[in-house]
Amino acid sequence: MTAGERDTALLSVRDLRTYLATRHGVVRAVDGVSLEVREAEVLGVVGESGCGKTVTCRTIMGLMPRKGTYSSGEVIYHPRGEANLLTVSQKELQRLRGSQLAMIFQDPMTALNPVRTVGDQLIEAVTAHARMSREEAHGRAISLLVRVGIPAPDQRMKDYPFQFSGGMLQRALIAIALASEPKLLLADEPTTSLDVIIQDQILSLLLELQRDTGMSMILVSHDLAVITEVCDRIVVMYGGQIVEEGDTATIISEPRHPYTRALLEALPQGGERGQLRSIPGAPPSLIDAPPGCRFAPRCPLATDECSSWATELLDTDGPGHRVRCWRHQEVRGSATWQASDSA
Repeated sequence: MTAGERDTALLSVRDLRTYLATRHGVVRAVDGVSLEVREAEVLGVVGESGCGKTVTCRTIMGLMPRKGTYSSGEVIYHPRGEANLLTVSQKELQRLRGSQLAMIFQDPMTALNPVRTVGDQLIEAVTAHARMSREEAHGRAISLLVRVGIPAPDQRMKDYPFQFSGGMLQRALIAIALASEPKLLLADEPTTSLDVIIQDQILSLLLELQRDTGMSMILVSHDLAVITEVCDRIVVMYGGQIVEEGDTATIISEPRHPYTRALLEALPQGGERGQLRSIPGAPPSLIDAPPGCRFAPRCPLATDECSSWATELLDTDGPGHRVRCWRHQEVRGSATWQASDSA
C-alpha cells in the first residue's frame, strides 16, 4: 500500500446506529460507530461475541431486515459520490452489492443453497453484474475456482455444497465474492468454523487475493491474534461502540484502553506454559447498557467518575490513535498490567 493510497478514503462510516426491536426491549447493537476504510487497506474489527461487529457489516451492506430494525448515520462509499447508502434505493444498493462491495459470511455450511450445485451459484454471481454467455460465465467460474485453490474445478462445479469440506466451501464463497472484482470485501469471521490449519490457509488466501487485486478489506474476528497478524489498522469494539482504533503496531505495543490491554493479555504467552489470563465478568446488555463507560463494571481502573463520564473517542499522542477512556495514560507500557495498578 503506497502513502497516497493510505490517505484515500474508500468508505466512511459516520455515527452509525442500528437498533433492533425485540420482545425484551430495544437492542442498541451498534451505537455511534464511526470508521474509515482506505484504498488497498486491510482494516481489522475485533471484539467479543455480541459487541456489534457483524451488525455493523450487515448494516453497511444493507442486509439488515427492514422489520424491527432502525438505522441512522451515514455510510459513504466514495467512488459513488457522497450518497448515503442507508438512504439509497434498494435497486441502487443491489447494483452496488457484488459489483463494488462484497461480503463473506462466517458460516460457510449455511451460506450456499443446498439444492443447487456450487457451479450454478458461482455462474449466477458471475452473470449478476456482467453480460456474457453461459459458456463464458462457465469459463469465468472455473478460473475463479482455480484462483482460490479448489482442485479439479471442472468436477467440483457439478458438486453440491454438502460434497465440499468446510475449507472448500469457504474457498467457494470467496470465489463468489470475487466474481465481480469488488473494491471492498467484508469478511465476517471467515475462519470461525474451521480447524487451525485451514484457518491459516484461508487467511493466507484472502491476503494474497487482496494484494493481487488491490481491493480493500474489512476483516472481522473475535481473535485478536488473527487481526494483529494480517491487518494494517485495528478497530476494537465493545458494547456496540468503538473503544480504540489505531495502526496495528501501535495497538500491540501501546494499547490505551483497558479492554484492548485485557484482550492482548488473554493471548497465549509462549513463556508462561500455556497460562491464559481471562477477563472477569461478562459483556454488558445492549438493552440496558450501563451509564458512562460500558467496560467500567469489568475494568480494574474504574472509578466512580467512569459511570458518569460522557464517553467519546479521545486523541492520544500517536497519529490516528484514539481511545474511549479518560484514564488512557495509565494503560500503557510493556509491563504486565495488574488489577492492583488501579490503586
